[in-house]
Amino acid sequence: MRQIVFDLETTGFKFSEGHRIVEIGAIELVNGAITGRNFHTYVNPERDMPDGAYQVHGLSSAFLSDKPLFADAVAAPAFLEFVGDAQLIAHNGIGFDLPFLNAELEAARLKRLENDIIDTLHLARRKFPGAPASLDALCSRFGIDTSIRERDGHGALLDSRLLAAVYIELTGGAQAGLDFRRDDSGGTETGSARRRASARQRPRALAALVTDAERQAHEAFVEELGEDCLWLKRAAG
Repeated sequence: MRQIVFDLETTGFKFSEGHRIVEIGAIELVNGAITGRNFHTYVNPERDMPDGAYQVHGLSSAFLSDKPLFADAVAAPAFLEFVGDAQLIAHNGIGFDLPFLNAELEAARLKRLENDIIDTLHLARRKFPGAPASLDALCSRFGIDTSIRERDGHGALLDSRLLAAVYIELTGGAQAGLDFRRDDSGGTETGSARRRASARQRPRALAALVTDAERQAHEAFVEELGEDCLWLKRAAG
């Protein structure tokens, strides 16, 4: 299964109030594991940067002035191609990221994203009712290093990487990435089981852990048990 964890940075909270996307970051997961493929672009919002937004992500109007526009091929269209038909994952994605993104896409006369989406904010609130559910709080809960974020501030790609790690913890931690498929006999086989089945034989046997003295002591003990001893019958068989 292919999933895309994504995050946006914007000039404000509502597209309807004239705010725009200034950064898009996304991470690819396949079968619950991070693949290393990602997408990132800054976007020129063609407007000023409110101080409140600047304090969050540190992206100034001057920095963004030479970046691609949202509708440019390397920005929104490239992101849509990267996403494809994958399931989306975002923190507050249902309430903010996806509606904001679709408003921008509609304004640019590009196709809306109708992909299925998992909102990790809702997922965390169901799993830990009453507990803080911000990305920072979840990273702290799962012991995920946020030192870069604390030093450099928010960033769409960095936050996507952190969220991918959080999502993996929320949905199984070390179990994530196992690929459950049916084998020819109709049973279920995991990726780990397949790797065990195809493992190569050792080129040399492991050294025995029993010493000569221990072996001799065992043989003397067996001889005292008589002809009906199970050890003797097993050795003879």
